[in-house]
Amino acid sequence: MGPVSASSALNAARRAADLDVLSGGAAVDLLVIGGGVTGTGIALDAAARGLSVALVDKHDLAFGTSRWSSKLVHGGLRYLATGNIGIARRSAAERGILMSHNAPHLVRAMPQLVPLLPSMGRGARALVRTGFLAGDALRRLAGTPASALPRSRRVSAERAVQLAPTVRRDGLDGGLLAYDGQLVDDARLVVAIARTAAQHGARILTYVGASAVTGTTARLTDMRGGESMEVTARAVINATGVWAGEIDPALRLRPSRGTHLVFDAAALGHPTAALTVPIPGELNRFVFAMPEQLGRVYLGLTDEDAPGPIPDVPQPTSAEIDFLLDTVNTALGTRLGTSDVVGSYAGLRPLIDTGEGRTADVSRDHAVIESDSGVFSIIGGKLTEYRYMAQDVLDRAVAARGLPAAPCRTRNLPLIGAPANPGSRPDPVTLGTPLPPSLVARFGAEAAEVIASAGCTRPTDPVADGIDVIRAEFEYAVTHEGALTADDILDRRSRIGLVAADRARAETAAVDFTA
Repeated sequence: MGPVSASSALNAARRAADLDVLSGGAAVDLLVIGGGVTGTGIALDAAARGLSVALVDKHDLAFGTSRWSSKLVHGGLRYLATGNIGIARRSAAERGILMSHNAPHLVRAMPQLVPLLPSMGRGARALVRTGFLAGDALRRLAGTPASALPRSRRVSAERAVQLAPTVRRDGLDGGLLAYDGQLVDDARLVVAIARTAAQHGARILTYVGASAVTGTTARLTDMRGGESMEVTARAVINATGVWAGEIDPALRLRPSRGTHLVFDAAALGHPTAALTVPIPGELNRFVFAMPEQLGRVYLGLTDEDAPGPIPDVPQPTSAEIDFLLDTVNTALGTRLGTSDVVGSYAGLRPLIDTGEGRTADVSRDHAVIESDSGVFSIIGGKLTEYRYMAQDVLDRAVAARGLPAAPCRTRNLPLIGAPANPGSRPDPVTLGTPLPPSLVARFGAEAAEVIASAGCTRPTDPVADGIDVIRAEFEYAVTHEGALTADDILDRRSRIGLVAADRARAETAAVDFTA
């Protein structure tokens, strides 16, 4: 199964066929539990090495933490500042792999502007500038060219206002500008990884729960149809993130909540750079107001302890909302208030419990742990390092179980949608009309195919007035991206659902495509 041999399309028919194979008693080399960025990364790595793989998730792809990030592919600058050189170097290297090889269609350079305001003293300015120069060095060390990520520099006050029009102008002494990687969307990255794993023969099964898990067996339950089956695997990997303790109760995690607010981009003057505001009283911590797809700006990020039961969908607290607004308003000429917030979201980081300190200071490193039953669990880590984490846990499982796997291939394995992926179609299909830039941003080299393969009426019409998602995208979510419900389309394949008012306007179309 190592060579590309299967379609990348995920849909209800393929899911039913794969479930039939497993219910018929077929064993697999590897069972992966968890359909987030780490789990799909493991499935892709294993399938590309020639292993037979089944991945299950009791919800949808990217249902958990993987859809609640800042949509950044970090270069590791913050970790360098705290002395964690290993994570910093790996992050810069993994960012370069995504931008240069694996997902250049999903990751772009995002300018980050730190405004030089009177409240920021000379020492703080020097610290930020030194950090940005260190980030430049990390980029060079990782081999990422300046054409992909430009060098940091100082800009004039006039240029700072052009980049972030609502920045406070009283006493503005220009700004410091640096660049990092930005995903068009984190859930879209997960879907691309999952489809590429399917392209290499992996069975990707959403809405399938796993229970009674051991190192070689699991009971799988179809959450839609209700049927259950026993599956045998030569190795089992638990990649369920903050829910990892449900598979292995011996694991000790310390979830940390990160909250973002969603604004209409007009509320911040349609910025083209992420306004980067130091948190008063903190060292090397900032909040970011980041321009995003669908004409939105996301403001984040908090880092708060989140003890207790793990909710399916975490919720921001009023204190976090106030903190984000108060912090960003220190750098704005016109204050933002709660009435400007059109949406919000919160995610839980699956941090390793070290038993002390603030969650903001807990290491973002990951760990691979083998339980007494033989299940391998991977906990901790960060989105940017998903490929490295997948390789690490799979290498461990391959060695321990003697799996017949080839060496890891994912350092240069283009995801579906990247021009170099054999399943993508970089040569545009003749459509007679230009492709919408928003479509290209979300689908890369598949953009023309999304329209060309559509069977619906009015495929290029928006799903609702004022939303730059077309009807063909909703259909493609069902026929190629594994969406089974309207929620899958609205909340994960597109991110329309982050704004309740937009969700309500697009819901009828989503229901029609999943009926």
